[in-house]
Amino acid sequence: MTRPFAVKAGKKRKKREENYDKEEVELVKEETPAATADTIAEDEKIVEDLVQDMPGIPITVSNSTIRSRAIFILEKASLEVAKVGKSYQILNSEDHANFLRKHNKNPSDYRPDIVHQALLMILDSPLNKAGKIQAVYVKTEKGVLFEVKPHVRIPRTYKRFAGIMLQLLQKLSISAAGKRDKLFRVIKNPVTQYLPVDSRKIGFSYSSEKLVDIQKYVTAVKDDVNFVFVVGAMAHGKVDDEYVEDYISISGYPMSAAWCIARICEGLQQKWSVL
Repeated sequence: MTRPFAVKAGKKRKKREENYDKEEVELVKEETPAATADTIAEDEKIVEDLVQDMPGIPITVSNSTIRSRAIFILEKASLEVAKVGKSYQILNSEDHANFLRKHNKNPSDYRPDIVHQALLMILDSPLNKAGKIQAVYVKTEKGVLFEVKPHVRIPRTYKRFAGIMLQLLQKLSISAAGKRDKLFRVIKNPVTQYLPVDSRKIGFSYSSEKLVDIQKYVTAVKDDVNFVFVVGAMAHGKVDDEYVEDYISISGYPMSAAWCIARICEGLQQKWSVL
């Protein structure tokens, strides 16, 4: 009596598992490019985690006689949103190579990981934690300009970062949970309207004939002058903005944006005695 019952129950259990798997597949197929409940929940969870991980406002450097600070502008960042399959994504050369070739675009030009690495280098630096970075601006290849607050903690992984950037470009701002403080916000061009009057605008290019030691270069600038550093966040090409006053090269070798920023921060940390 018990054996037939056990066999029968086993068949039901197997059938129930098959139905469950089938339902999962159907749910994946029914996803739409519009913001579904799951997508919204996931985006909100990413932002919530980002806010919770965010450290406090940086403490200013003890030397109160030095009032100048630094501003970073990341130009030509590859942050392009496109509908891939049934969802909207930030295009990148690794995941969307076939999609980009199909649309006659060069995959090597789509490197959003460059701006991710650059932002990590800026915001994780002792210079920022000492309160010496006034603002960070990012301008995309398509001309969209947005501000990143210096006290934001950027997601460590690219996937989480891409989710934040996608939400920013769709909603135009991301605020801290339960607060009015906007961690990221799209702003109007040009970026020059947000720069201090007493600032020195410096661009970086390997092709520049002016090769300098960055530490000596920043040390020679007066303490009452703010620095505006314009760094390219693209895989190829160079920054060519009219508002830049001086184009310099800080190495005899081509460098990534992140490594260029690391050298800039190190030079300023020496100048302002930030350990």
